[in-house]
Amino acid sequence: MSRLRAFVNARLIDPEAGTEAPGSLIVAEGRIAGRDAPPPDGAEVIDCADRCLAPGIVDVGVLVGEPGARHKESFRSAGLAAAAGGVTTLVTRPDTDPPIDSPEVLEFVTRRARAETPVNIRPMAALTKARAGREMTEIGFLADAGAVAFTDADRVVADTRVLARAMTYARSLGGLVVGHPQDPGLSRGACATSGKFASLKGLAAVSPMAERMALDRDLALVEMTGARWHADQITCARSLPALARARENGLDVTAGVSIHHLTLNEFDVGDYRTFFKLTPPLRSEDDRLAMVQALADGLIDILCTMHTPQDEESKRLPFEEAAPGAVGLETLLPAALRLYHAGALGLAQLFRAMSLNPARRFGLPGGTLAPGAPADLVLFDPDAPFVLDRFTLRSKSRNTPFDGARLQGRVLGTWIAGAPVCPEPLAPEPA
Repeated sequence: MSRLRAFVNARLIDPEAGTEAPGSLIVAEGRIAGRDAPPPDGAEVIDCADRCLAPGIVDVGVLVGEPGARHKESFRSAGLAAAAGGVTTLVTRPDTDPPIDSPEVLEFVTRRARAETPVNIRPMAALTKARAGREMTEIGFLADAGAVAFTDADRVVADTRVLARAMTYARSLGGLVVGHPQDPGLSRGACATSGKFASLKGLAAVSPMAERMALDRDLALVEMTGARWHADQITCARSLPALARARENGLDVTAGVSIHHLTLNEFDVGDYRTFFKLTPPLRSEDDRLAMVQALADGLIDILCTMHTPQDEESKRLPFEEAAPGAVGLETLLPAALRLYHAGALGLAQLFRAMSLNPARRFGLPGGTLAPGAPADLVLFDPDAPFVLDRFTLRSKSRNTPFDGARLQGRVLGTWIAGAPVCPEPLAPEPA
């Protein structure tokens, strides 16, 4: 139950204003009621002790294993991991088993999420039936059932006519289409980015041009259909000019990047550790730096985890045979703070990409500290150091590439509609 609360002595991170300043926040009836005012009578006063208070993270592209793979991640475990990581809203993917391609499956997912998860869940639905790329789903009915966007996740719709029809229909309803820009022919079977390093390691590789080629096709279809479109991940420098031209031409397009592609590169594969096998594969250091700059410049809008839980049996295989993906709900914030500590991005810029922009793009409330906004908040210490032990993660699967990494940034508390959802919200764990 929400109460009247006053957060005092905080460093307010306001992504909408682009500011970081000392102040206080008043929360009433689950919403932000005011800033920089004395605590009202009867309010619970929370002394933030000069720690950072920001809008809760809105994470796009989260895979939850229900239905079909609950042993990898359940709504309950994903919700607990999100709360511990300062993530207050999950925008989930439809690549489940069966996929979320009908109102019935979507309603099941919504009921399960509401019953089991302490954070907000907003599902995406499949763009084509069974994610097979042959026939579009009932986009209108799925939108009525609560789908916030439509995507086949990492299965690219190869049939251009089918994709064009789906985009046209989605546009007529104001729906958002999320694409995965990877040419399926070139990228099939690849587990690394082509280059000298992949050759030395003997890994099946794909050129970054596979992303650029698919992006060019999808942007041409956006121009033809007028659809609202979002690229789930842009990972290489060669894609950026095409994205910039689309913006200049007035197309309604945005793009995201995963925290792993923003903080890791192809050399991290090193000794064939399968926790570093991702889709698309990790890129060169030049590409990584280009993504950081694009995020700073606003060309890339959204920073997300692409949270993909895989169990031990799926990862304890030769590199080329292992399942791709990594978890990230609890590591997104401390990994993103690497960029802050390196001087590449400010805290307001990071939270614009992690909170404000995803909320706006997917039509969700939150992402701001403005009066009247939902009091979905995260309190964190950006300087608290620790060494990550994957076995302490709350996700059922613990396939993180940051296992054993030295990180800075501890979540101290998470609030949904003004109510705490993270146990002992002001008690940081020891480094």
